[in-house]
Amino acid sequence: MIKKLLVIFLALAITSCKTQKATESKDSSQPNVLVFYVDDLRAELGCYGSETAITPNIDKLASDGVMFNKAYTQQAICAPSRMSTLTGLRPETLGVYSIFTPLRKVHKDVVSMPQLFNENGYKTVSIGKVYHHSSDDKKEWSVYYGKEANTYNDPKNIAIIEQLKKEGKNPKGPAFDSADVSDEAYKDGRAAKYAIETLEKLKDDKFLMFVGLSKPHLPFNAPKKYWDLYDKSKFKIPSRKKPEGVYRLSLTKWGELKGYHGIPKEGDLDDDLTRDLIHGYHASVSYIDAQIGKVMQTLEDLDLRKNTMIVFMSDHGYKIGEYGAWCKHSNMEIDTRVPLIISRETNYKKRKAGKTSDALVENVDIFSTLVDVCDLKFAPVSDGKSLIPVIDNPQQKWDEAAYSVYARGKKIMGVTTTDGNWRYTEWRNSNTHEILGAELYEHKNSLLSYENVSGKGNYKSVEQRMKKLLEIKFPSNGEPFLQNDK
Repeated sequence: MIKKLLVIFLALAITSCKTQKATESKDSSQPNVLVFYVDDLRAELGCYGSETAITPNIDKLASDGVMFNKAYTQQAICAPSRMSTLTGLRPETLGVYSIFTPLRKVHKDVVSMPQLFNENGYKTVSIGKVYHHSSDDKKEWSVYYGKEANTYNDPKNIAIIEQLKKEGKNPKGPAFDSADVSDEAYKDGRAAKYAIETLEKLKDDKFLMFVGLSKPHLPFNAPKKYWDLYDKSKFKIPSRKKPEGVYRLSLTKWGELKGYHGIPKEGDLDDDLTRDLIHGYHASVSYIDAQIGKVMQTLEDLDLRKNTMIVFMSDHGYKIGEYGAWCKHSNMEIDTRVPLIISRETNYKKRKAGKTSDALVENVDIFSTLVDVCDLKFAPVSDGKSLIPVIDNPQQKWDEAAYSVYARGKKIMGVTTTDGNWRYTEWRNSNTHEILGAELYEHKNSLLSYENVSGKGNYKSVEQRMKKLLEIKFPSNGEPFLQNDK
């Protein structure tokens, strides 16, 4: 670990000295990059076969690029997953597993994506929620529009919040809001506006732009017209059944949702409130889909699409009532699997469009991929690898497994792997790697699985194979997990 970080620090020093020429002129062979980084979006969209999600703009993007069916985040929580994407380093390399520790509080010298692209002559743009902590790398972006607070527009909800303030209570508002207002009345509409304005200003520059769309993160606040796309009564209530034999710490009590006004603190949600929330989640997804459409149209109007690569991704998956649970915060397939679409610039000769890939890829690979695409020099060591070979040939054989972690405090670490059909998880003592519990779930055709078959005789050979895959990344005789959370 120390050696790896030393290499990274050296790479930064080399980059500072060597890239002066790269900043002096624009290399026309280097494409622009636009990343749509969405919060809490699970791999359930129209293009992914959803029977309910209305996402015409994302579907169009999928038809214009490569859609990955087996993409995974490195931890199903905002801050660590975003740090991993922006540094190319896994949470266990950074030693950060919670939302409470900013990257730069514990890693002053790790080379991030905006740093590297800046040093290679790119204008770097951060709009909305990119890092979880707005303070991280704020000065490294050429153009910066920070993460905004949530907006409520329904007068009833505004009154509730004001009353809570008067009573000295937690002023966190209701879990959803659906006023009849314009897109820009809520923050993702404003993020799209800033992105469009910035594209117009930078159309003659080489740029890396992240558009961080906060929805469908709670609260599910979106203009009424997106709620009106759906009939609430048509949403099915997911099974509240928990997997048989589930490890005691696999799922959470979804305190994130319970922090909002009007959500019961104990027990399951009733069917009516469940449908309201499912409705709000879908409305929020359609809302951000519309914002993506606006930005993509601007690229076309400015004739930028021919030299702009698009990445559409999410920081992690999400539960909307499945297993009787909500939000993320687990090693389950539904939380670790994410949507990922990559569409090369239209003047790229090997460009593939309308293709799908079952290759096992990870969000940590995005850093190396963009370095490769943009032909950046003296890039730091990464835990990921470039996806260009599989983007050029979506059916190419790729990795055997993808990996994620989830810490339960500082004493227990959940480590998990998937081969695309099976997910195997071990919950270990963070210091000794003693196995406290194990889970094996089949996911051949579903994000959900309702039986932990770990230890069952009929699945012995499968479990042995999956355990070997897990050992590759997380050896049972390995060092204690790095802990940098403050």
